[in-house]
Amino acid sequence: MDEITTLLEAAATPSAPALLLRQWNLTDAADLVELYQDNSLRRWTSVALDDEVGAMRWVRDQQNGWQAGNRFAFAVVESENPGRSDKLVGHVVLKRTAPGAPSAEVGYWTAAHARGRGVAPRALQVLTEWAITAFSGEGLQRLELLHQVDNVASCRVAQKCRYELTTLLPAAPPAFPLEGHLHTWARSFPVAES
Repeated sequence: MDEITTLLEAAATPSAPALLLRQWNLTDAADLVELYQDNSLRRWTSVALDDEVGAMRWVRDQQNGWQAGNRFAFAVVESENPGRSDKLVGHVVLKRTAPGAPSAEVGYWTAAHARGRGVAPRALQVLTEWAITAFSGEGLQRLELLHQVDNVASCRVAQKCRYELTTLLPAAPPAFPLEGHLHTWARSFPVAES
């Protein structure tokens, strides 16, 4: 698999354009800084991107994850026209702590201007299908999704994508001041319908 050119797509729906999942690139830095002005996004993510230098560093970290084979981050853009990416609407990521491990973690966020339009569930579903297909030969059987209990929107996304709530996690301040949910998608679970 050539990770450098991995592109994924979620088909258009009657109410939303197609989504293109592509690797982050340095030209996304200015858009990232703008998106990170949103207090809700800053609340749920572990980084603060306040300027283009920090955003470029974050993008390079995502690119390095691809090279190392342990973090596969995708920018999610709406694609009004096939082959042409438009507006940045989110982020999805597959985090593998160790190649060959039976489980990996997924994560995502959605830009404020794109919330409530099904971006996160559509992008997560595409990421889930890709991860299981791309890494099943390496033994990947289970995907885990973690969020704080008060992140109701994230819980709804997990449920829409058939990630089962499996465990209540204890708080771990300061990074996780409240209890959390662990949702799991396992190979034995059915794949969500797009």
